[in-house]
Amino acid sequence: MYLCKDLLTNMPVEARRDVFQGIADPHRRQIIDLLSEEPMTLNAIAERFDISRPAVSQHIKYLAECGIVTVEQRGRERYCAIQPQNLVPAFLWLEKYHKQWEERINSFETYINKLTSKNKRTNE
Repeated sequence: MYLCKDLLTNMPVEARRDVFQGIADPHRRQIIDLLSEEPMTLNAIAERFDISRPAVSQHIKYLAECGIVTVEQRGRERYCAIQPQNLVPAFLWLEKYHKQWEERINSFETYINKLTSKNKRTNE
């Protein structure tokens, strides 16, 4: 977690990173993909990347701060598991824009089809 100051009281308050910050980085998205298949140890995750183990550890920490991943200590190993329900806000937000872009693409396709058919009639 990181700290920021409350604008009204100028007192430190605990702030949580959000899911959008978590999925902003391509390495974190790859980690989420890996963990969506099964929980893994930190070492097993690190083996899948060409970046340092401390860098992977930082990404895991960041995902944990976002609430996307939980980390559980079992003996000497740290097991990471995804919390898919915490990805729902991002999914819902993206879904709204997906529908808008689908409508725009369909409208553009209709426009292109009209132009194409008009050109065919003109050239005949």
